[in-house]
Amino acid sequence: MVSEAAAMTPSNSKTCASRFGKVAVVMGGWSAERDVSLMSGECVLQSLIAAGVDAHGVDADKNLVAELAAREFDRAFLILHGRGGEDGHVQGALELAGLPYTGSGVMASALAMDKHRAKLLARVAGVKTPEAVCVNQLSDAKAAVASIGLPVVIKPTMEGSSIGVSLVRNASEVAQAFETAAQYGPVLIEKMMLGMEVTAAVVLGKALPLVSMRAQNEFYDYHAKYFADDTHYDCPPKLDEAVQQSIQSDALTVFNALGCRHWGRVDFMLDDAGVPHFIECNTAPGMTTHSLVPMAAAQMGMSFSDLVVGILEETLAGSEVSA
Repeated sequence: MVSEAAAMTPSNSKTCASRFGKVAVVMGGWSAERDVSLMSGECVLQSLIAAGVDAHGVDADKNLVAELAAREFDRAFLILHGRGGEDGHVQGALELAGLPYTGSGVMASALAMDKHRAKLLARVAGVKTPEAVCVNQLSDAKAAVASIGLPVVIKPTMEGSSIGVSLVRNASEVAQAFETAAQYGPVLIEKMMLGMEVTAAVVLGKALPLVSMRAQNEFYDYHAKYFADDTHYDCPPKLDEAVQQSIQSDALTVFNALGCRHWGRVDFMLDDAGVPHFIECNTAPGMTTHSLVPMAAAQMGMSFSDLVVGILEETLAGSEVSA
């Protein structure tokens, strides 16, 4: 019997590598997540090179499409995080240029980046998500907190990597938390879930084994995600099998409701009764040494190299390149 990991792995990596042509690993960019993107991009780049792919790193700027054309790339592995690279802007430019790229398309990228709209679509699809209100003014933030009830999470509607996020347990903290988040645009006031944090990677149409994470501090923040060596991970998490399967099913439901493709990561929090709630969907999640998608892939026997080559292979459909 062929294992699930083997079924998702390219059958002939040497042949696949020759079919990709010249590949741009597009990283960096100009968002608040630039540094994380550079770390992810370097990991992806080195792994593709090791697999025999003619891959080259490209630090994205506003002239990205012109650079890709001038250097005669055949396709792009997008590993940009945050606004400008993960929200549909770069995807739209590459569509116009006719250059195949990894990850979700324009609309799905834009919808997933907007946490408020993603939550609305998840709710329509029948997936539980914490009560939340999107606001632009401090007065509206205070009103939303009063309506939802403490504790809440106050965060930018369109940022990732926990940038600008505050956990608020007291009304006196609302103003500072709002100002922190508002630096990045519209602000989401969301009911805080008090249970386990769990993530489901979706790769090539399948939900991978779940990963739960617990930082040494209360909050799984930017440092805990990318640098800390004392963050605790369980893959699979310590949850009943039925709950795990339910989360995986909900992850696929949200992924498909948003119109995502190729790969991504869908995050959940459990409430104090142990009921999972959708938090957000990442269409170009981290691929660093501390990242969750590679961790989930490894749990099912898929190497980092097989993971990135498998994702890149999705760009071959309808756009074959001569060897």
